[in-house]
Amino acid sequence: MKITKTIESDKTILTVDGRLDTTTAPELAAAIAELDGGVKTLVLDFKDLEYVSSAGLRVILSTHKKLDAEGGKLIIAHPNDMIQSIFALTGFIEILNIED
Repeated sequence: MKITKTIESDKTILTVDGRLDTTTAPELAAAIAELDGGVKTLVLDFKDLEYVSSAGLRVILSTHKKLDAEGGKLIIAHPNDMIQSIFALTGFIEILNIED
């Protein structure tokens, strides 16, 4: 998995490329933990994400909860159809901000 960080004015974008699974989820969690505490909008760009497991879903959900509690916002951008279906099956589609 490859994670690329981009900062655009008031939001931080992490582009995730590859598979988000048990092996790589800690890498995403660490990249998110390293962000400045002042991040109000975090975009996880999944345009190149091939797969997400329950471990990846846990990282996404915990990040969403943390930002929400701090008055911030998590946006999931460009998920492919498979990732969208995983979000739908797990109910994440109801709680996450997803943008095509």
